[in-house]
Amino acid sequence: MSEPTALRARAGTLRGAVPGWLGRSLRAARAPFPRAAAVRGALAVSVPLMVGLLAGHPVAGVVVGLGGLWAVGQDSAAPYKARALRIAALGGSAAVGLLAGATALRYGDAVMIAALLAVAGVVSGWVSVGGPLASVAGMHLLLGATVGTGIPVPGPWWAGPLELLGGALFALTLTCLPWLWRRHSPEREAVIAVFDAAERALSRAGTSGATEARARMTLALNTAQDLLAVHSSRKHAERPTSIGGLITAFRASVQLVEAVTALMVEGRPLPPAVVRVPSLLAARVVPPVRAGRPAPDASGPVPDREPEPPFTADTPGLRALAEVYRAPGRSLTLLPDPPAYAGPRLADRLRFALLLGGCTLAAAVVAYLLHGPRGYWLPMTVAFLYKPDLGPVFGRALNRCLGTVAGVGMVAVVAWLVTDQWALTLVAAVFGAVMAAGVRYHYALSTFGLTVIVFVFIDFLGDDRQLLPSRVLETVIAAALVLTAHFLTRPDSWRVRAELRVAAADRAWRRYDRRAPAASPDERHQLRRTAYRRLAEARQALDTAGAEPHRDPDRFPVLERRVARAEQGCDAITAYVVAGGRR
Repeated sequence: MSEPTALRARAGTLRGAVPGWLGRSLRAARAPFPRAAAVRGALAVSVPLMVGLLAGHPVAGVVVGLGGLWAVGQDSAAPYKARALRIAALGGSAAVGLLAGATALRYGDAVMIAALLAVAGVVSGWVSVGGPLASVAGMHLLLGATVGTGIPVPGPWWAGPLELLGGALFALTLTCLPWLWRRHSPEREAVIAVFDAAERALSRAGTSGATEARARMTLALNTAQDLLAVHSSRKHAERPTSIGGLITAFRASVQLVEAVTALMVEGRPLPPAVVRVPSLLAARVVPPVRAGRPAPDASGPVPDREPEPPFTADTPGLRALAEVYRAPGRSLTLLPDPPAYAGPRLADRLRFALLLGGCTLAAAVVAYLLHGPRGYWLPMTVAFLYKPDLGPVFGRALNRCLGTVAGVGMVAVVAWLVTDQWALTLVAAVFGAVMAAGVRYHYALSTFGLTVIVFVFIDFLGDDRQLLPSRVLETVIAAALVLTAHFLTRPDSWRVRAELRVAAADRAWRRYDRRAPAASPDERHQLRRTAYRRLAEARQALDTAGAEPHRDPDRFPVLERRVARAEQGCDAITAYVVAGGRR
């Protein structure tokens, strides 16, 4: 056996020895390197520290830098309006939490501080389950309270909250500055990604990779729909602006995806002339971004007649593709409406609020026994970890511990090499970029960067460096508290969430099956979009559930087979309708 073959065999044996749920917990995301996010992370952390040093107020620089750090850690590739709302909600809630925590630290005792953190945990848990924006606000309310009770901020009572809010607003400025010259770039990139995914799917038609390619195409269309939903009112759709053009391109992509799905059901490899059709369509229908001005027509003069496709349309799928090629978006007034959000039940909301409050109280008590009034790390770690809406709780706990261990190891190297505070601002810049990039790749990587930045903050605060190695123990304790609360109270939560999503997907595709053949084009596409979105949500819920340890391993493959059958059913009814089927 050759050496490469032996290495592959050993790697396969190692993968087989690792439980599937553990492998999913450690798996990194596939994404291009986020250069802009890395730059924002470096600037949002290091610039406040430099300004604080120059002004002779290093503690203020730390608080401002903390606000910037949290803001870049929650940034995303959403439209600028949504990103601005997210960071503003984060900064405002963190400032309120810091004010409450600092007040308890100044005027209260240990009992009052613990009570304040418990109340903040309950309020945070209650707010967090109200949706994506509320989730960010709730978590940072608790984070602000933990920092306020653990770090004495000099100056008047209002200084710390304003400094923290100022750091978030500085990060917001860095985030939204490109809006001046690339206003709708995230939306445009998302629409182009649909055409790219459609082309990849066509290239894999008739191969073993067709199913995965179709799933990626669905995810790309879901993302485009979500990003354009904020602009989906009729006034935007009908105006000759860049957003109006992007909504028209979205409508074309909806029709394109239907035709591509039908071609994939036909199950035969396609010639290059067919595969490149999505690129040709994108060049015609996706407008360039022009901030505040109508987008010029990318296709030049309007032709006298509809263009002919560069292939022979001799199957139902090819005929549908030819129709989209000739007149993309024709007969559609479909708007990219946002997905419906079903809020949690009152009992579930109350349960999570009480669990988070209880975990925060326990963390505060243990932290006080370990460190007295400087024990903010433990309750802060609980606030970061106990977020089931952000991913598997076990995976977050495991990766938090791994990232903290690696970060403390790097801190030992930094402490040996660097002692000057100006040099430490450069260290903060480097690991601010690591943290911001890690948010896109892996939770352990973002925790690694965060741990080193905290070391820099501790040095600026004049705190005791000897506390840092104990952060590993505190992280493990926080993880143990969260996992105990999570798995003792709801050990089957993974199965319940997954089964609910799979049941919703079943209902959506059966509704599509019943109604699509007699529906209008808009209604048909809306039914199909809802069915495939529910299927994607079910897949995501199963992926999340698969990263949690569970007691019923046989149940997981059963749910996966149900989703696979539903996807095949959706594909079949799509091909049937495209072929002209009526009931």
